[in-house]
Amino acid sequence: MPLKTKAEKILKFITDKDYRFIISSVKGWKKNMPDDKFLKRMYKIHTGRELDLESPKTYTEKLQWLKLYDRREIYTTMVDKYAVKEYVANKIGSQYVIPLLGVWDRAEDIDFDKLPDRFVLKPTHDSGTLIICKDKNKLDIKETVKKLERFRKRNYFAQNREWPYKNVPHRIIAEKYMEDSEYKELRDYKFFTFGGEPKVLYIAQGRGSNNETVADFFDMDFNHLPFTIDHETAEVPPKKPENFELMKELARKLSEGTPQLRVDFYEVDGKVYFGEMTFFHCSGMEMFHPEEWDYTFGSFVTLPPKRREENK
Repeated sequence: MPLKTKAEKILKFITDKDYRFIISSVKGWKKNMPDDKFLKRMYKIHTGRELDLESPKTYTEKLQWLKLYDRREIYTTMVDKYAVKEYVANKIGSQYVIPLLGVWDRAEDIDFDKLPDRFVLKPTHDSGTLIICKDKNKLDIKETVKKLERFRKRNYFAQNREWPYKNVPHRIIAEKYMEDSEYKELRDYKFFTFGGEPKVLYIAQGRGSNNETVADFFDMDFNHLPFTIDHETAEVPPKKPENFELMKELARKLSEGTPQLRVDFYEVDGKVYFGEMTFFHCSGMEMFHPEEWDYTFGSFVTLPPKRREENK
């Protein structure tokens, strides 16, 4: 059951050492703990299993290995919500990039009068945090600025040790609001690529709404796959996106040269837009159901030579 009151959270923090470790990590209080020891502890908390970094076999284990030993400077650009726009435009074309409305070093610097009635705000160094504005007249600007500053100051690297985020500048961007007219939302089309080749598609529905997010997995022939990771599947599986083949080709180009990478797209009224690139789906801390798929995904990942020369 989710914790509802401050008193409940305080009591759990005092009595539950695993919860205390997670909260301490989010707050950045564990930032000086060695990365390998941190990941072993966090992995055990989330999965109930010991983390094998010497001979990893599962996908979730290999993601932890990659956090430690696959560190390339270009990865920082690839996860930076601002810098990645130019990177993607150069790789596949600017027509696939969601228009940028502004970028600021602090939330207090945003001139809301110059923004359109609908827009999206998000930090550049983080994952999963954003503010969707569908009507600026109803937006509480003071509360929005407060929330954005809290997002901006968060040390995302410290809580998950996802190295690509470590050196991303902490900024705020505004993007054009996007919505598909058929679904009245943005459906996420997330391609899991391995060695530059897309193998699995994850379709998320209901994000950014009051609905519960549901997610389904498909192979590259759009056959529905019988497993879940972090969400329930839809009662009625989603239909194949119109630009399925195009998105596969774009994912192939953007993931070239990586051991594994999740490349996300949106489809808006028949047009494809780039969403983001993620090196660690759910930070490699969510369980596959059934568990055998963790090993299947793991078999897709060929670990590279250890690369830590850019560990800053």
